[in-house]
Amino acid sequence: MLTMYGYPTCGTCKKARKWLNDHDINYSEIQIAEHPPAKNELRSLYRKSGLPLKEFFNTSGRHYRDQDIKTKIRTEPEEKWLEWLSADGMLIKRPIITDGEHVTVGFNPQQFEAIWGKVMREN
Repeated sequence: MLTMYGYPTCGTCKKARKWLNDHDINYSEIQIAEHPPAKNELRSLYRKSGLPLKEFFNTSGRHYRDQDIKTKIRTEPEEKWLEWLSADGMLIKRPIITDGEHVTVGFNPQQFEAIWGKVMREN
C-alpha cells in the first residue's frame, strides 16, 4: 500500500488523490502539516526519489517565504535543510507518495502512470 503525505486543501494533493482513486490504488494519507516526516524518514525519501533535496521545498508556500528559506539554503548544509523540513510540514512540497521503495514528489499524471501504475500492476 502507498503512503501519501498530503494536506487536505492542497489542490495538487486533490489531483493526486483523484488519480489514485480513479486507478483503484489503495493508499493511506498522513497530514503533512500535523505529522511531517521525521528527519531520517525525509532523508530516506530524498535518497529514494533521485531528486535534488531542493525539490522537496514548497517554494510557493508562505512558510518558505516568511522564513526566507531561499536565502538560507545558499549557505546552510543539506542536513540543516532536513531539519527545517522535518520541523515544518508546510515547507514540504506535496504530495509525497511512497511505497517504501519508490517516491514521487508533487503530482504529474505521466509520472504517476509510469511509477504507481506500473508498481500496482506488478502487485
